[in-house]
This record gives sequence, C-alpha cells and structure tokens, in this order.
Amino acid sequence: MAHFEKATSIHDWLNQRLAIDTIKRVMATEYWIPKNINFLWAMGMVLAVTFGLLLISGIFLLMYYKPDVNLAFDSVNYTIMSEVGYGWLWRHIHGVAASVIFLVIYIHMFTAIYYGSYKQGREMIWLSGMLLFVTFSGEAFSGYMLPWGQMSYWAGMVITNLFSAGSLELNGIVEWIRGDYVPGDAFLTRFFMLHVLLMPLAILALIGLHFGALRIPHVNNQDGEEIDFEAESKRYLAGDTKNAKVIRFQWDFLSKDIFVLGVFLIFFFYLVFYHYEFAMDPVNFDPADGLKTPPHIYPEWYFLWSYEILRPFPKDPGLIAFGFAQIAFFLLPFLDRSPNVAPANRRGLFAIWFWVMLIDMITLTVMGKLPPQGVFNTIGGIAAWTFIGLWIALPIITILEKKK
Repeated sequence: MAHFEKATSIHDWLNQRLAIDTIKRVMATEYWIPKNINFLWAMGMVLAVTFGLLLISGIFLLMYYKPDVNLAFDSVNYTIMSEVGYGWLWRHIHGVAASVIFLVIYIHMFTAIYYGSYKQGREMIWLSGMLLFVTFSGEAFSGYMLPWGQMSYWAGMVITNLFSAGSLELNGIVEWIRGDYVPGDAFLTRFFMLHVLLMPLAILALIGLHFGALRIPHVNNQDGEEIDFEAESKRYLAGDTKNAKVIRFQWDFLSKDIFVLGVFLIFFFYLVFYHYEFAMDPVNFDPADGLKTPPHIYPEWYFLWSYEILRPFPKDPGLIAFGFAQIAFFLLPFLDRSPNVAPANRRGLFAIWFWVMLIDMITLTVMGKLPPQGVFNTIGGIAAWTFIGLWIALPIITILEKKK
C-alpha cells in the first residue's frame, strides 16, 4: 500500500493522491518548446479553444433543440432565434465556430506539411491529427443535418447515397444508415446522437492521443533542426536561458499562445456579430422538403474540395477518386521518401509540389460551390486530375531530392 503522510494543505492532500505536481511538471513547466517557431505553432491552442466554444454553445442549444422532423426546423429558427434570451448569440457562436475551426485546421495541416512536421518519428502526430480531421468532419456533417432545412435534407440524401458504392448498388447499407428509404425521423435522431454524444467523445479521446503523441518527439521547429531537448532543457534550468534552444511551455510559450488566441478571438467575435451569415447557407432557412430538389446541391465550404473531386468523373471512377482523396493525406508520411526535415522552400521540387497542392485545393473549393457547367466543369476536372497527379508524383520527386 502507498505511504501517505498527514497533509499540510489541500494542495498537498491532492498531490499525494493525484500527483498533480508531477502532472504539472510533465505537461507544463518542464514540457519544452523550441525557440525557433512562429505564430503558426499556436494553432493547436486556437483549435482547442474553438472546440471549447463549440461544446459550450452546443450545450445551450441542446436545451431547446427538438430532434424531430416536425419540430427541429422551428426549434432552431423560431424558438432559439426569437424566444430564448440570447439564443441568437449562441447559435451564431456555434455556426461561426463550426466553420472557422476548419479554416484553422487547414492552416494547421499545411503548416505541418510545409515544415515537414510529419517526418522521422512524428508520424503518429500526423496520423492522430488526420483522425481528428475525419472526426471533426463527421461532427460537422452530423450537425449540418440538425436544423432540418432544405440543404440539410438534400446534403444528407446525397452523402448517404455514396455508401451505395456506385454500380455495386448496396442500397441496403444506405437504408440501414438512414433508418428508412429516405432521410426521416430515424435519420435525424441517429445523427443527433452522433453529433451530441459519440463524435464529441471520439474527438476528446483523439485530442488526448494527439497531445500524447507530441510528448516523445517534441514539437518541430522552423528549420527542422534536431534539438537535444534533454541537454537544452538542462542548460535552461541552469540559468542559461539566452543560449538555450528551448523554452518552457508554461508560461514562456503559453504567453505567446494567449496573444495569438486574443487576436483570433477578436476576428472570431467580429464574424459572430457582423458577418455570421457566411456560416449559414440561405437555402437552409427553408424547411426540408423531400419533393422539392434545390437547383444546386453542395456541402459546406470545408468539404467542397473533396466534393469537387467526385463531380467531374462518371459514377464509379468518381467514387474511387473521392475515396483516394480521403486517404491521400493519411499516407503523406509514407509517400514522402526524402530524409530531409526542412521547410518546403529548402526542398527543391517539394516546394513546387506544396504550392501547387495548396492552389489546387483552393481551386477545387471554389469550383465545388459553382454549378458543374461549361468552363467551371472543365476547370474542376483539371483541378481534380491535378490533385491525383500530385500525390502520384510525390514519392518520385522526394526520392530524387538531395539529402541535406
């Protein structure tokens, strides 16, 4: 049995039972961060706070939302927006956070790609991050169903149809997911359960995995330099803080995080109060009607790039291209065959690959919102083929890369 002494304070009592001093030392005061980083390394903190805003605002919305096809639309657009004090504010916060969190996720992803933060021992950081991306996508899609507007209904219809697997016509799987032949009450309540329970629990577990995966290889830096964290931390603790290549997470790096977070929150609440409409599709302010198809069905902006990869192709090839797009980023640590851990601008052809990929994904996103007609269809098709070609070319150009 463990030895306990008479506690001298509440802190001492808790420390003997929960080792809070050890947790603080491991996770904060002796968790070392490279000095050579910039504001982009604060995106993890921004994501955590934005997820917190989603949780808090979601709890308030949950108090008045009705997961019933006859009541859902009015509970969101009338009860919450008109009858509940500050209900409009919580809905605006939830809607804006749901969109902005994906903007920050994409910035976080492309920062990691640019600086090679997925390489040489950091593969689990990347893979856990991609699992978080997929889980957040599921959370966003399930939440998009809940207002039960026109675009909610028809986006749900289109996305669930993908599970029929094209010519295989696995319609039984689609009906099993929906709980009916078409989206209805069973469909809505299932996605309600996913949104408020299963997906948030999965996200919390994956956040723990993601932070845990950071602990051993430590955070990357702007130069991709291999830092001896043990030696540099000893130098810091010995008082040579100027020449040490690392700083404490608390409060050295955390103070920078908080500054970036403050700037982000100014931007965030500006959108909440003045431009919240960007996060709310006007078509979704019409009640769901299974007999009236919208002229142009599309998902939220953060799914448009993968949706556009699906559209230019016939049914079966389109599904294959769409599936490829979903797993391509998972394979990045294994397709990049270069041993170099360095910023993209110092990696020759990889720098071209990175910027073409970024521009191509922006192009796919823009084309995904436009009707697939005329020149838009042509540009979308070229962008889709470019995306596939870039991933095929990646192992080749990185094998040819000279070791630095």
